[in-house]
Amino acid sequence: MFRSVAALALPQLAPFELGVVCEVFGVDRRDDGVPGVDFMLVAENPGPVATSAGFSIDVPFGLDRADRADVVVVPASGADVPVGDAVSGLLRRVIARGGVVLSVCTGAFVLGAAGLLDDRHCTTHWMHTEELARRYPRARVDPAVLYVDAGQVITSAGTAASIDACLHLWRREYGAAVASAIARRMVVPPHRDGGQAQFISTPLPAVADDDMARVQAWAVAHLGEDLAVATMAEYARMSARTFARRFADACGASPGAWVAQRRLERACELLERTNLPVEVVAERVGWRTAAVLRHHFARLRTTPNTYRRAFSRVDARQASEFAG
Repeated sequence: MFRSVAALALPQLAPFELGVVCEVFGVDRRDDGVPGVDFMLVAENPGPVATSAGFSIDVPFGLDRADRADVVVVPASGADVPVGDAVSGLLRRVIARGGVVLSVCTGAFVLGAAGLLDDRHCTTHWMHTEELARRYPRARVDPAVLYVDAGQVITSAGTAASIDACLHLWRREYGAAVASAIARRMVVPPHRDGGQAQFISTPLPAVADDDMARVQAWAVAHLGEDLAVATMAEYARMSARTFARRFADACGASPGAWVAQRRLERACELLERTNLPVEVVAERVGWRTAAVLRHHFARLRTTPNTYRRAFSRVDARQASEFAG
């Protein structure tokens, strides 16, 4: 169980992410049955530290204070902020003495620079997962999850996912009742289902092959119909074999995988913007049954109903107009 937490302030610190860390670990909630924690804000050079929002915060303590902390949290900062030996050394010492290091969003890049992601599962904001994997090839980057608990190293996805990761650490160390008490005071759920894949926008990519672009446009307009390879090939006036090869070359995916992705996107749109029953949504996008729709939503680490509760954003009149 941890008794002390240090938040590391680096240049271009993200204020919201730091605020989450301060709220989850730095507020005295002993009246609610939450154990007291010695919380501190540290920096390599104590004093003013610039944030990404254009203002500075005054950091009272140096890295030496964090050497005694049970948990060191690295909030988000610029992915290209230089990480010196002093910071990397601190993080490695925390791990060596059995402590925990938790990163928020792009804070994962600081952990990577310290070698803490080597051969470990981890994550960061979905916009930066490819760069994290490129920069630290030994890291096992999962772009779909809200956070990863790899024992002594916990990494979270972007922004609000930091709440999930921090509450998870409380739950892991002190139990669900303590984590729920903190969540209740913060007016957030103590645990969220799903992953960050459900938040990733995937617009229709452009293709250089005019014939395949024409087939794509037609398929998107007919998602509720039979879109087997043979059907699409007939529309393209090609043999199924030739069509499948040209489609994969032009689009980077097989016809079946491409159609499944478009149907999933359309289903998300209908769940967000209509009140149609899940069974009707499944039929509209060509999957016929709610069971098949739920199967495909597993790729987003969620369910259709959970997705709708999270993202539905229209009133009944707008929903009716869109569905019609």
